[in-house]
Amino acid sequence: MTETILEVRRLSKSYDTASGSLAVLSDVSFTLAAGDSIAILGPSGSGKSTVLGLCAGLDRPTSGSISLAGVDLAMQDEDGLARLRNDQVGFVFQSFQLLPTLTALENVMVPLELRGERAEPRATELLEQVGLADRQDHYPVQLSGGEQQRVAIARAFVNKPRLLFADEPTGNLDGATAAVVRELLFDIHAAAGASLVLVTHDEALAQRTGRILRLAAGRRVAEGTP
Repeated sequence: MTETILEVRRLSKSYDTASGSLAVLSDVSFTLAAGDSIAILGPSGSGKSTVLGLCAGLDRPTSGSISLAGVDLAMQDEDGLARLRNDQVGFVFQSFQLLPTLTALENVMVPLELRGERAEPRATELLEQVGLADRQDHYPVQLSGGEQQRVAIARAFVNKPRLLFADEPTGNLDGATAAVVRELLFDIHAAAGASLVLVTHDEALAQRTGRILRLAAGRRVAEGTP
């Protein structure tokens, strides 16, 4: 039987505001098997990034449950969640999230260094894989947007994650650059055998995944294969 890497049950999230409780996510459920991919698709404000943040343990739900790699996130303190992310998860963000004072190589090395592991050989290998072997000593400000995102993809896979979260990974790139990054992301994802949760408003990008979960106004409105 295929292992379930992510199980989300009746997930809801609300925030207290001056005018009362604001619900941004209501009763969302889905599962993801190991090695599979799912796109969470919807317009701005639909709650898709909220789902990703909750599933990654970056925020806590108001109600519902999340199990990641067999671990109930509600049972973990912040240190436990941080260890789980560093051991099991990789991230690719729309805004790259590279550390400006570190070179490309040093940025990729960070997740392994946090685990006390020898990082440079693995980081160098991944920068070669994303076509940036000759830019490893450059700082983020010296790289184009597409190059920064390729560094971010290398960093996301450096710890050999079982699950990758990608939040609008091509959202800040022009069409041609986005196409290159898109192919690279899916190629490395397939080669690594990791599971993928992709948040996007781009229908064409979502079609590359195995399943699509559609959200509108914080609610699941449809789910199926592309």
